[in-house]
Amino acid sequence: MEKEHLNKISYKGKDYYCSLAFVLQLIGDKYKSLILFHLKDGALRSGELQKSITDISNRMFTYSIRGLEEDGLVKRTVYPVSPPKVEYELTESGKSLIPIILSMNKWGQDFAKEHHLYAPSE
Repeated sequence: MEKEHLNKISYKGKDYYCSLAFVLQLIGDKYKSLILFHLKDGALRSGELQKSITDISNRMFTYSIRGLEEDGLVKRTVYPVSPPKVEYELTESGKSLIPIILSMNKWGQDFAKEHHLYAPSE
């Protein structure tokens, strides 16, 4: 009889034996992390959120925001007005990721500074 792996995470039909691999599946792509980062200060309308993220296509925004919503990291609220108003905000689980994302942001700033990657100001 095979012993079941104690640290196995089963989510949406896939097994993860590393919790970091699981987290990266949830937020690891470029746009999901950026969406979470831009929602850190509160709810944003769909258009505002999409415009705050450089170079994201409408299709990629829709794919990423739906994934975050399905995973319970972002909440979508539709207001019954004309034209329709849609807002996105972080759930409690989404908010719990913000310190991690801010740490990654700080690390990126420090790395860029340390390796002289910032472009000179004009």
